Amino acid sequence: MKLILLGPPGAGKGTQSRLLEARYGLAQISGDMLRAEVRAGSPIGLEARSVMEAGKLVSDDILIRMIAARINARECAKGFILDGIPRTTLQAQALDEMLHDHEIELDAVIELTVNASELAGRIAGRFTCAGCGEGYHDSFRPLAQAGICDACSGTEFVRRSDDTAEAVHARLEVYAAQTAPVAAHYRAQRRLYSVDGMASMADVETHIEAVLRRVDRAGSRASALATAVTLTRCRDD
Repeated sequence: MKLILLGPPGAGKGTQSRLLEARYGLAQISGDMLRAEVRAGSPIGLEARSVMEAGKLVSDDILIRMIAARINARECAKGFILDGIPRTTLQAQALDEMLHDHEIELDAVIELTVNASELAGRIAGRFTCAGCGEGYHDSFRPLAQAGICDACSGTEFVRRSDDTAEAVHARLEVYAAQTAPVAAHYRAQRRLYSVDGMASMADVETHIEAVLRRVDRAGSRASALATAVTLTRCRDD
């Protein structure tokens, strides 16, 4: 199974990717891949580091080559999930070409749709335990006891500097301008499925499962049709 999950920051792509990873044995491939390659000191990681140290943005070519290396690794034997990648239509086009060259076809592109105002509220209240990393939210998941982590009893907590309402709205504007058109790219290919990312985590998971069942049935029908056509041609020959 080869999937792409699209959606703005805070839509829940990472959470749903990890659930799919655990259930199906897929490999999650996200923007963290770049940092991991740099830390590992791989050849392409060193190439990316030199670009970053020069104060430049890592090119789409380097990103796509990193993805190509990952999808051919043993950990992707059962498939992969591209989490938030591609980010632009140019990246999507380059990814299409790379997958075609490797004779790999995407099964589905799932877009987690959101309400911008509600999403800003969801993100702005997040904080984590500095000790164990357990996540909380002022409204949706408050501490059971004020000032004490439910998981490790730690008393220090951190909030991301870009999790303010203003910063979230700025990130959503960037997403709308750069990444949202990627959905149109895959809609034109009839690969795009939309899921309400504002629903509960369990409901989002259920809706994604429904999409995967639909895709699986469509794939099975296409395979059966291809087999029937092949058999007919063989008989005609």
